[in-house]
Amino acid sequence: MKNLENAYIIKLKKQLDYSDKKGVIFMMVWIWVALLALFIIVEAATAQLLTIWFAIGSFAALITTFITDSILVQVIVFVVVSAIALGVTRPLVKKMTKAKKQPTNADMYIGKEAVVTEDINNLEAKGLVKVGGSIWTARTEVDNYTIPSGSHVTVIKIEGVKLIVRPIL
Repeated sequence: MKNLENAYIIKLKKQLDYSDKKGVIFMMVWIWVALLALFIIVEAATAQLLTIWFAIGSFAALITTFITDSILVQVIVFVVVSAIALGVTRPLVKKMTKAKKQPTNADMYIGKEAVVTEDINNLEAKGLVKVGGSIWTARTEVDNYTIPSGSHVTVIKIEGVKLIVRPIL
């Protein structure tokens, strides 16, 4: 009778161990599903690719729960797959989303010579140059420098509607 009781207790313990294990597996499935959903929602709410890599890692960890019940292995799969996804796709994403400067007709003036038609003085916020038949507002590269009317300058860059110029020495 005692052997039968011991056998029953052992069988009951095995069933409880299995049901505990099954509960942990079930719980981890829902944790990975919740994380996957969270990362996808955050990704959808942002304009940049911010959490897509972690969503991929969560999906891989979710699949891992059906292969192993080890939480450590699942977390390692999540971290490794997320890192690989980030490392592989981030340079491509940066390249694709890189803002390209759109050249304009005004860009043709950069590097050209211009003639100062009104003294250029950054501190007084005045100055005009004539370049390519057009009159432009002009400023110097440095604030405490005045370029007199009649001088020749080189257009360095364009900031808004102003040419930034440097005197030709």
